[in-house]
Amino acid sequence: AYTAFKLQALNPDANLVVAPSDHIILQEKAFVDTLETALEFTAENDALVTLGIQPSRPDTGYGYIEVGTRSSQFLPGRGTRTGGVRSSEEAAGVATSVSSVYEVAAFREKPDLATAEQYLASGNYLWNAGIFIWRVETLLESFRKNAEDIHRILAAGAARYNTPEEQAFIDEAYPTTPSISVDYAIMEKADNVYTIPSDFGWSDLGTWASLHAESDQDEAGNVIQGENVMAYGVKDSLVRLPKGKLAVIGGLEGYIVVDEGDALLIWPKSREQEIKKITGEIQDDRYL
Repeated sequence: AYTAFKLQALNPDANLVVAPSDHIILQEKAFVDTLETALEFTAENDALVTLGIQPSRPDTGYGYIEVGTRSSQFLPGRGTRTGGVRSSEEAAGVATSVSSVYEVAAFREKPDLATAEQYLASGNYLWNAGIFIWRVETLLESFRKNAEDIHRILAAGAARYNTPEEQAFIDEAYPTTPSISVDYAIMEKADNVYTIPSDFGWSDLGTWASLHAESDQDEAGNVIQGENVMAYGVKDSLVRLPKGKLAVIGGLEGYIVVDEGDALLIWPKSREQEIKKITGEIQDDRYL
């Protein structure tokens, strides 16, 4: 919201792209093409757009986007509002195309494995990449409607943004704003949220499973990060050990084995969503 107010003071018609800095994007042209479509869409419509990634596996470490109907407001490249609904072919599975803009039916929290498998099989769910595109006016109006406290506090400094008085205002006002992510404050409440099904070699590397998927694997599908690992009958696993540590591992399939500091983690990759909870319990017990 703070950035949007600053940009609004410079250019009320500005579009804004919000993207994490630590994600992998392997296909840059496809990424740029998708952003251009999103920017064209938000320029023509009062819309909040989030990019959805075509899932390649039932990952439990990502949130999901449930795809709704195709937008009837816009066809990229035309610049006009026009008719159009989702076809029966599209309903069977979201088409990978930068020219497809869909309404978001719902955001889904990180699922368990069974639910993730259902999402993948349905063909109607996307990974939530946390990449957003919107006009600053649209975003600020959504803050006004859905997160009024944040909007009210930061709007009070409208005359000071991009002036020497800005920093003093922010130092005083910003700490008083509610601490909440844009997902919860805006995206899950707004009724003008859209997604573009995308495929541009994306990963956020925020989970052990995604690190395993994006790293070089041996012939058994293992990612071994360690100098002294003796693996027997180990498949589809991630093993990460500190320098000088010897490990003999046998008979594991689909596991995460990580030895860091004074803790050793051995956990099924398919149940990775449980690790955060377990780690919290351990820290509460002051073991780590």
